[in-house]
Amino acid sequence: MTKQVEFYYDFGSPTAYLAWTQLPALCARHGTELVSRPVLLGGIFKTTGNDTPVRIAEKKAWMFDDMARYAARYGVPFNPNPLFIFNTLGLMRGAIWAAAAGCLETYNQAMFEACWVDGRNVEDATEIGAILGDAGLDAVALGDATQRPEIKTALIEATAAAVDRGVFGVPTMFVGDEMHFGQDRLDWVERALEAEAA
Repeated sequence: MTKQVEFYYDFGSPTAYLAWTQLPALCARHGTELVSRPVLLGGIFKTTGNDTPVRIAEKKAWMFDDMARYAARYGVPFNPNPLFIFNTLGLMRGAIWAAAAGCLETYNQAMFEACWVDGRNVEDATEIGAILGDAGLDAVALGDATQRPEIKTALIEATAAAVDRGVFGVPTMFVGDEMHFGQDRLDWVERALEAEAA
């Protein structure tokens, strides 16, 4: 069986963005398939009783400084979105649609960069339409899909399955049954892949 890294994410997480910038190259180094698993972080928080650490002002300031240091280390752009914390329900339903439509990686790039590079207003339908258009994606099809019951149900089920697996936040990566939480744990993801190959 092909080795896999499963990546649970929500576009509203800046640390998920940082993990996303690194995981494709990490997986390529090990001949490993990257499996993207979009979930709704708000749903995970509600189910598990967890909450975002950025509600504590001092921790928020430290975290964004730390994320800037990691972005510099990775050599990737990172600009805190002035509208953070924002609602990602529509975006994550869109990811479910994009996965079914075979364009998830293009969609992921468009949305992660809109949120954490370009500082776009991803709660505004017109803005989302422009983001999708720039990425060559069908904004009308996505808008329609996010209101379909089967898309709504699929996101609910994906989020519940993540919680059942032990996920309490994002980014969370699995190598087999071994769970790694946080973009600052990518070295452990790599070690797990090395151990599998040994």
